Amino acid sequence: MKVLLKQNVYKLGIIGDIVDVKSGYARNYLLPQHLAIAPTAENVQEVEAAKAAYLAQVAEERKSLEARLSTIEGKEATIVARANDDGNLFGSVTATMISDAFEEEGVVIKPEEIILAEPIRQVDRYDVRVVFGEDLEATVVVWVAPLKVDGFMDSAEDAPAKEAPAADAPKEETFRVPDEMDDM
Repeated sequence: MKVLLKQNVYKLGIIGDIVDVKSGYARNYLLPQHLAIAPTAENVQEVEAAKAAYLAQVAEERKSLEARLSTIEGKEATIVARANDDGNLFGSVTATMISDAFEEEGVVIKPEEIILAEPIRQVDRYDVRVVFGEDLEATVVVWVAPLKVDGFMDSAEDAPAKEAPAADAPKEETFRVPDEMDDM
């Protein structure tokens, strides 16, 4: 069955495409969800106008992504993470951590735009790919610096302070089981 797409459908086509799909897919999904219509001459003209607006929007988004790309290319950020004496991290540096580090530098990068070839588990300098679209890609530099930890918190100075309950804080109530319930 041939249908005219009114919206982009993942792995099927974009606005204005006339695609051939199985009739059940068209009747049960595309048509009820208003993603497609019958390819009549009137419908084709109507969708062509929507397609022109969509392509203009895509071109505008691409220009803004290219501007972002030029501001991000070559930027550097430093992440301080706990590491042992050999430079091995306790854990790994994630895309979210990299995104947060660049946000502190004033550069906005979404975690899903960051592509890590492998997990970052060593103290070192890393070139990280940032992908904005099909062919828009930048490379940023991430320095991972150690926050040295000698064993587990050895002294009382390093231990986190426990907060004492305030004098005016309500006391915790305990639940008492009635005597009749003890025999069950």
